[in-house]
Amino acid sequence: MREIFGLDVNMSSILMTTVAAAIVFFVCFFMSRRIQMKPTGAQNALEWLVDFVKNIINSNMDWKVGKNFVMLGLTIILYVFVANMLGVPFEIKSKIAEGVYEVWWKSPTSDPVLTLSLAAFVILLTHYYGIKLKGPKEYGKDYFRPVPFLFPFKIIEDFSNTLTLGMRLFGNIYAKEVLMMMLVGLGTGGFLLAFGTAIPLMIWQAFSIFIGSLQAFIFCMLTMVYMSHKVSEDH
Repeated sequence: MREIFGLDVNMSSILMTTVAAAIVFFVCFFMSRRIQMKPTGAQNALEWLVDFVKNIINSNMDWKVGKNFVMLGLTIILYVFVANMLGVPFEIKSKIAEGVYEVWWKSPTSDPVLTLSLAAFVILLTHYYGIKLKGPKEYGKDYFRPVPFLFPFKIIEDFSNTLTLGMRLFGNIYAKEVLMMMLVGLGTGGFLLAFGTAIPLMIWQAFSIFIGSLQAFIFCMLTMVYMSHKVSEDH
């Protein structure tokens, strides 16, 4: 944590957020650099992921509208997945005071500031596309349908969706990293403890991959659910 212009700034979260974004960019760049009519290897994997995102969108809204959100869904699922995975193989920390450490290499999604910012970004985008595709007047009427007294509840729903979307991701990844650090710390107590915690640590790392993948899917799925509520004519 550093103080910049009177504000506390978590430099490690900024670093890891940037690292995750850079990894997603370069992976997509190199996987799509040589496009062929008959995809193989990396291109085949990327096309499978695109189809996976398309299926998520199709399960929530009509494709005539949903085709606008393929790149959004692809970006979200890739970024959240990579961010969740960064803290799985190892973590790097530095001692800043007696008994106080700052973790530099970690999953950035273990920071609630990032997850809530992502959630707020998603909710703002749903409003933007709702107004863009329906028009301001028609979009505004949706807040009073089917009955006008639902208006305050729909306002509350926007805030609750932001909170639950962000905190769900944060809670799962933070708990994963805390338990991993506890296992690593236990393993530093001696050879027998290190040997005894090696297998549980590997099992937990494997389970962490599952958790990170599942949370990336859930975040993408809920993004499309919230988007369909704003842009679909039947909502």
